[in-house]
Amino acid sequence: MVDDPILRCDHLVKFYDTAAGRVQAVRGVDLELDRGVTAAVVGPSGSGKSSLLRMLAGLDRPTAGVVLLDGVDLWRLSERDRGRARARLLTLVHQRPNDNLFSHLTAEMQLERVAGRNQEAAVDRWLSVLGLGDQRSLMPREMSGGERQRLAFARAAVAGHRMVIADEPTSQLDSVNAAAVMDAVDAIAEHGVTVLIATHDRRVLERVTEVIALRDGAVATVTSGGDQLSVIDRSGRLQLPPELQARFSGRRVRLTWSDPDGNVEIEAP
Repeated sequence: MVDDPILRCDHLVKFYDTAAGRVQAVRGVDLELDRGVTAAVVGPSGSGKSSLLRMLAGLDRPTAGVVLLDGVDLWRLSERDRGRARARLLTLVHQRPNDNLFSHLTAEMQLERVAGRNQEAAVDRWLSVLGLGDQRSLMPREMSGGERQRLAFARAAVAGHRMVIADEPTSQLDSVNAAAVMDAVDAIAEHGVTVLIATHDRRVLERVTEVIALRDGAVATVTSGGDQLSVIDRSGRLQLPPELQARFSGRRVRLTWSDPDGNVEIEAP
């Protein structure tokens, strides 16, 4: 039996009303992430990355569409119940290391705060796995940025969370600390935690298993296992890479396919 995806969104849309008029930030995004996957969301400024992640995290209500996190329909819940679901299922990791931790708690106490009862062994284990055993008694101000970010990811494993959504977690780190953070990501993914990272950092893209590229608020391509795949959404719309779009200036194509191989040819009419 195949597990259901940990995260799924259907026809996700987000409009913002501005002084200049209505802006569509996200345009009908369909997305699924399996358990234990590490994925990156990429795209230029204005492509919809931040809007998409905030809706997936239960922070910003979609204009339309559905977000299912571990089978829970986040946006059908009351605000109170949605907060409880997020606290049970999800860890957020922010760009600035100081924003992820309590300034008055030691590294060990940060994890104890989110651990369940009788989870001392889990706290010890994850401090050791992520190379933070010697920092267990340190306050955040006494730790490096990379150590603080690793500790932020450790909270997900200790808390038993299913999902981490991270916004540019390596952008303020040097190469050594960025690599250590991605080692932490790999470690918790092996523990079954799914990690979704918004990033521009090539060092992250080289380490994740999937890269989801946004363009103009829609998923343009998904790269997995070295293969860049175009996306057909649940309405049957096909997103072509920009370099291929340039070959069809008339904005019309003819598709020819053959079964059972499923090979498709695209040509101008």
